[in-house]
Amino acid sequence: MRQPEPLLRLSLSALVLVVAWSLPTLAGDISPAGQKLAQKLDSFDVETHWPAHMHVNWETGDPDGKPEKGTGVHTHCSAFVASAAKQLGVYILRPPEHGQVLLANAQNEWLEGEGAAQGWRRLKSGQEAEDEANKGQLVVASYHNHHDNKPGHIAIVRPSTKGAEAITEEGPDMVQAGSHNYNVVSARKGFAGHPAAWRNNEIEYFAHDLALGSN
Repeated sequence: MRQPEPLLRLSLSALVLVVAWSLPTLAGDISPAGQKLAQKLDSFDVETHWPAHMHVNWETGDPDGKPEKGTGVHTHCSAFVASAAKQLGVYILRPPEHGQVLLANAQNEWLEGEGAAQGWRRLKSGQEAEDEANKGQLVVASYHNHHDNKPGHIAIVRPSTKGAEAITEEGPDMVQAGSHNYNVVSARKGFAGHPAAWRNNEIEYFAHDLALGSN
């Protein structure tokens, strides 16, 4: 007996839904958890906090009136990452276990060493970094400055629909504090103050699971 056409269409629609739900999140797609992560990163308002050239409270990013010690440009990339990770319920090396001076270099060493025991895992590429951020995982881009014993750099990878060609050309999108604070910036531009990082492919990516639901 021939199935009525409306019922046939309904059956096909149900089949499509079942298949769609069974497929993994594709590269470039942002999951509900990834969307929630993006909203959380936006809420930190990094472009108006953790200003360069001023001593700040590492957790809030607000200037605290204390004088900066030492010479050179004082920026707060590592303090911002430490604060963001804490607010997301994840530990990364932070004050008081390490001071704000040269913290980015120390965080890189910590991620390569003790980080695994704290749930951090190394990623293979900028593409994988975007994919994991899109799933709602906390992903950092980390550079240790081995060249002149000066500060390194660290940032958080944003969920993004940037394609593979663009990631190869300029890296994944990030949110960062630094000489300039950006809510959205490519890895290539964000690490421009450390030319060897991008030129020599020395940026490392690490991810940590987050429990971000869709609600």
